[in-house]
Amino acid sequence: MEENTNLTSLPLIGDKAPAFKANTTKGEIDFPADFKGKWVILFSHPADFTPVCTTEFMTFGSMHEEFRELNTELVGLSVDSLPAHISWLRRIKEMEWKDKKHIEVQFPLIVDISMEVSKKYGMIHPHQSGTSAVRAVFVIDPEGTIRTILYYPQSTGRNFDEIKRIVQALQKSDEAACATPADWRPGDDVVVPIPGTVDGAKDRVDNPPSDGSYCLDWFLCFKPDK
Repeated sequence: MEENTNLTSLPLIGDKAPAFKANTTKGEIDFPADFKGKWVILFSHPADFTPVCTTEFMTFGSMHEEFRELNTELVGLSVDSLPAHISWLRRIKEMEWKDKKHIEVQFPLIVDISMEVSKKYGMIHPHQSGTSAVRAVFVIDPEGTIRTILYYPQSTGRNFDEIKRIVQALQKSDEAACATPADWRPGDDVVVPIPGTVDGAKDRVDNPPSDGSYCLDWFLCFKPDK
């Protein structure tokens, strides 16, 4: 099979988010410059007026304020036109699903008919579709650095609790200079960084600090999330 040379390389965790200007349902944006100082979830969906995407937008729309409380903005994207975006969002507002009713999507939805932005972020996967984006999620920090990348197949809706948990975990790690263990939730104990010397490892186990920290071994120590 001939390789598609029109696709740019995928940005990686730790890279600066590729910059672009684009038209959206909220007017033109300059990304990520317009969001400096905020966390951003940039996510793509395959197409407007599709069933899984509709449930996702109802969910993101219903959680918009929850993310804003975390200093986090949402930015959506697909390769559809502005009229299609507007028509779809108006229809979503009329729908009811589970506990979600009359959801008005307030975050911008990028118009990417040219697929310029999708290609910059590696959202076009030819073996899925050469003309629509996969379900990608990029979590970008206030300095414009990519901190998390998630991809979902077209048939599988995203786990929005997990996306929110990722933002909370990244913010906790930055704030407290720690790591977060498996299934961490706010309020759970966090992981203390590994000591850099043999003496430091021995001291950690033999003389644990009085702040409630505890070790399972020299390389796995926890402290309360205060």
